[in-house]
Amino acid sequence: MEKESLTAARREALLSLLDDPSARVRRALLAHFAQLGPDAAPFLQSIARGPNRVLARHAAWFLDELKLADPVGEFRSFIRSMNYELETGALLLARTVSPRLDVGACCGALDAIAKRCRELIVEPSTPREKCRIVNRVLFHEWGFHANVEHYTDPKNSFLDQVLARRTGIPVSLSIVYLLVAARLGLELEPVGLPGHFIVGCFTDDLPFFIDPFDRGIFRDADEIFDALRISHVVPKPSDLAPTPVREVLCRCCRNLVNHYGASGEPDLAKLFGSFVEEFESTYERNMAP
Repeated sequence: MEKESLTAARREALLSLLDDPSARVRRALLAHFAQLGPDAAPFLQSIARGPNRVLARHAAWFLDELKLADPVGEFRSFIRSMNYELETGALLLARTVSPRLDVGACCGALDAIAKRCRELIVEPSTPREKCRIVNRVLFHEWGFHANVEHYTDPKNSFLDQVLARRTGIPVSLSIVYLLVAARLGLELEPVGLPGHFIVGCFTDDLPFFIDPFDRGIFRDADEIFDALRISHVVPKPSDLAPTPVREVLCRCCRNLVNHYGASGEPDLAKLFGSFVEEFESTYERNMAP
């Protein structure tokens, strides 16, 4: 049988059916995508990486069923795109080791945390007051905490695992904090310190910083500099500057190189090392004059 081409009109038709709850419709779509073969992959992959979380979850299901999913390739494409968005990147990173990750469930968990925060926030509230509410919900009601006992467990770096186990390392707990804050309209920034990771707010007269690895404790610049000196680091004002999303995700990959190496999984350490190289080479290539 001759394969059908995926015209613009047919794309729209398929898109309208993608989240249809009918099992019969789902089976028909699955058969249609199978008939399209490799031509279906770009269409479904673009939806799986798109902003519509519901459709992304369904597209990922079809890709898995059709054995067309290529999470490693998708993350490499994301790196090369230089269109870096934290939530998308964190989920794509997690899918490289958990291809059947439920994107909708992860987004739903973040939505639920943000919803609870909204219930407790009384407007007008300052950013600091809102962050106190986020701290209460994340660290007291939801029980997120630092995984000090098993710091090098690779699971600490993956968003889905951090949400499920409610434990992580500085950068992953900071990512959760940032994603919840974004849902609340809170303008916070990632701040990658030497040897640590925190969250910063730069909208007040004086910037303040939150340490999600220490149950959301508030710190000012002097306190952070004192902590760096104790760690034998000579602090610089640039240490407190916001960290680009590119570097946040690259830092996650660097951690995974070390943590998979420590756990005796050299193939996975090599994979995440290749992602670090991809981030660096893509940045250098695009920043070159």
